[in-house]
Amino acid sequence: MAKKLVIKVTAGADAPERCSQAFTVAAVAVASGVEVSLWLTGESAWFALPGRAAEFELPHAAPLPDLLDSLLTGGRVTLCTQCAARREITERDVLKGVRIAGAQVFVQEAMADETQALVY
Repeated sequence: MAKKLVIKVTAGADAPERCSQAFTVAAVAVASGVEVSLWLTGESAWFALPGRAAEFELPHAAPLPDLLDSLLTGGRVTLCTQCAARREITERDVLKGVRIAGAQVFVQEAMADETQALVY
């Protein structure tokens, strides 16, 4: 069984079920003691900004702010460099604990020993 989980979420409010699933799986993995790295790409990039997760709504789903808080506390959250640049998001703009990094770091994490990568 993989000891580390790298999850790339590409969806945001444009595909709420896929987005929620990624955050839910990541948060459950953290709660289960798995080392988790969640990557915010595409439309999910907006959730790196304060208050944006609170705007997300999906019936019968765990609140996105709660899931994000658990990931910031127990895992690692990364905003894609290119996605941030396209949206004019800088390190000064993001939530505390969110880092900005690019494809090289993602590949390095995803290819590490005992790691499973998932893309939503």
